[in-house]
Amino acid sequence: MALKISARSEAWPIAGTFTISRGAKTEACVVVACVSDGTHLGRGECVPYPRYGESVESVLAAIEAMGPALAAGLDRAALQEAMPAGAARNAIDCALIDLEAKRAGVPAHVLLGLPAPQPLTTAYTISLGTPEAMAAATAAAAHRPLLKVKLGGADDPARIAAVRAAAPAAILIVDANEGWTPADLESNLAACAAADVKLVEQPLPAADDAALAAVPHPVPVCADESVHDRATLEKLRDRYDAVNIKLDKTGGLTEALTVAAEARALGFEIMIGCMVSTSLAIAPAVLVAQGAGFVDLDGPLLLVDDRPHGLIFEGSILHPATHVLWG
Repeated sequence: MALKISARSEAWPIAGTFTISRGAKTEACVVVACVSDGTHLGRGECVPYPRYGESVESVLAAIEAMGPALAAGLDRAALQEAMPAGAARNAIDCALIDLEAKRAGVPAHVLLGLPAPQPLTTAYTISLGTPEAMAAATAAAAHRPLLKVKLGGADDPARIAAVRAAAPAAILIVDANEGWTPADLESNLAACAAADVKLVEQPLPAADDAALAAVPHPVPVCADESVHDRATLEKLRDRYDAVNIKLDKTGGLTEALTVAAEARALGFEIMIGCMVSTSLAIAPAVLVAQGAGFVDLDGPLLLVDDRPHGLIFEGSILHPATHVLWG
């Protein structure tokens, strides 16, 4: 039977407020794609991101526009050329993998030729705020082994020092979300080094990150907004030490697995990240996160509630999905 696709938007309340250098939000707006062959149903979730010119409406339209091609036999391999990398392709790609696994009666990792996924330690995000507010949030999460600290303001040295004082034993990574400038780059990196930060993510705007090639890195620097798919990797080698791979950027798990392999071959450390989302978006990312140096898949932990059959978290230990959820 020909494949049929449908898509819907959902809003999931965030526990509190999620704040980064570009703004704050209180709910996660996601899009779910469903692909059916009449017997089996595959699902994939994505998060439209305005930073990349996406909206819920544009992603819904892009997914639904692929209906005729999928009905005519478009497969997952052809999908990679039929759509640009981005959230819409991610939802369809992951839905097709879920459908293929259900049709074959095997887990997604077997379908993709991957080893069985193991539990992972994920980072837990501390939102951007005043040094005092961030210290309080950090103190409440200080039992977690890995914290991701959102920075991107004039008081960042004070913020990271306050976070370190509140969580002396935690491993810290920092995400500036393009919020620094070439003028404050060195001083902010030095403050992070003084706080024993292990990784600084996207300190400068993607369009203005050339200064990273000329400044020493006392802390390894990771590309996020500067890296999307394979085509963006090579030009980053003189600026970044690591790359953050997110399925919404690569356009799905299929491309993400290839990006990870090529990034490792080029000498990059690997970080696997996510948007604020439910377990349905995180489940495929767990497969590419195996063996990554840093795992940041805490999206469901930031929500008031997760969807049924969601991923199991034991503290910061993330367990792979069951087939009831995905794959």
